[in-house]
Amino acid sequence: MIMNGVSPERIFNLQGPDLEPAALDLFRYQYRHNSLYQAYTDALHIRPETVNRLTDIPFLPIQFFKTHAVTTGSFAPELVFESSGTTQTVNSRHLVKEAALYERSFITAFEQFYGPVSDYVVVGLLPSYLERQHSSLVVMVQEMIRRSGHAGSGFYLYEHEKLYAQLQEMEARGQKALLIGVTFGLLDFAQKYTLSLQHTIVMETGGMKGRREEWTRSQVHAFLQERLGASAIHAEYGMTELLSQAYSYGKGIFSTPPWMKVLLRDENDPFQLFTGTSSGVINVVDLANVYSCAFIATEDIGKLHADGSFEVLGRLDNSALRGCSLMVS
Repeated sequence: MIMNGVSPERIFNLQGPDLEPAALDLFRYQYRHNSLYQAYTDALHIRPETVNRLTDIPFLPIQFFKTHAVTTGSFAPELVFESSGTTQTVNSRHLVKEAALYERSFITAFEQFYGPVSDYVVVGLLPSYLERQHSSLVVMVQEMIRRSGHAGSGFYLYEHEKLYAQLQEMEARGQKALLIGVTFGLLDFAQKYTLSLQHTIVMETGGMKGRREEWTRSQVHAFLQERLGASAIHAEYGMTELLSQAYSYGKGIFSTPPWMKVLLRDENDPFQLFTGTSSGVINVVDLANVYSCAFIATEDIGKLHADGSFEVLGRLDNSALRGCSLMVS
């Protein structure tokens, strides 16, 4: 489907300079067809005809995914993603119109960074995510396991001994593998076993969620490298509210696919964007969010590098974003 000139074909074949015009086209489309985003833009006294640069586009506070249905157009969702949390918290919900759009986004991005999924045995160590429904990460890894086509691909809940044997067997064969796991799951496994992984990419997806004492990313990576014998710890940056992911080859420095871009805003003035390299709060452009909102103001603090790569330094202490106060739910 073509929406004001922004089709999936255009989105997933973007080159770097093409992102801004595509983002402006999608902004105008979403302003017209997303009543929440339109109301938020109007509350900021921003007129769409004055939005001519990427930095002019208003970014919707991510908290609205907890309180509203963030949808562009009217549809029955094929998938509903929910963030993790406790019984005392309100979880974010992302209504996904087309499962195929999400699959195309994560497969295209992964293969741009790592090559064909079919080259890898894909091993998912996602215990807490497998125990709940509506996890976007589980859907992603499940489809990668299916596309892998290798008999050894699959999920592991708490079967650490079985996982250890599987990784040893693949290393002995020189088989390329991807071990993708939630951070606390990888740490639990690495505390029990030591390996020398020469053919396996170890990728952490974040997520301690009170399951362990909080460690810094550098502490986590140093421990995993020492125990698992990996030359680097890769990482994935994604969230319930986004249909795309950024990837890190090591040291927590992330790069985005061409249809995704990170900008930074001032912590004290959420409508002030930084244009150069600096530290601030992360705003994400994700053009795969065609049917929700492609412009999200997150609660993550980050550092931006000259080449567009970024680091995640932590989260805002007070996670209630100021922009939400402009509208009453």
